[in-house]
Amino acid sequence: MKKSILVFTSVTLLSGMVFLGCESSSEKVDTAEQAVTDANNELEQANQEYLADIENYRTETSSKIEANNQSIADFNLRIAKEKKEVKEDYKKKIAELESKNSDMKKKMDEYKADGKEKWEAFKTEFSHDMDELGAAFKDLTVKNVK
Repeated sequence: MKKSILVFTSVTLLSGMVFLGCESSSEKVDTAEQAVTDANNELEQANQEYLADIENYRTETSSKIEANNQSIADFNLRIAKEKKEVKEDYKKKIAELESKNSDMKKKMDEYKADGKEKWEAFKTEFSHDMDELGAAFKDLTVKNVK
């Protein structure tokens, strides 16, 4: 008796799961369409975040480049009082830094959105170059008196 109740219960549960697990083709299509819509929305959101990241980084680097330009202008005013020999050496260094600064600005302005992986690689390299340029500006402003 217990065995027949167990078999009956098992058959009932299995048939219920099979019946509930079956979807009609229209339900499958609806589910697939919803999945595609969700994927498209996620892709659009990720793309908007990617473009916003690029724009924020451009703004950030633009302010750093402008700060470098201000440092150059301030340093030019400061070296006006220096001796001629020292002034020439400083002017060469300043010209080199100005060139690097304008190259960095040009490199950032010419960057085209070309995929998240390439953006991350560009951003890493560009940040490294900007840090080196910033360090060069700091080194220039330090007076090494012996």
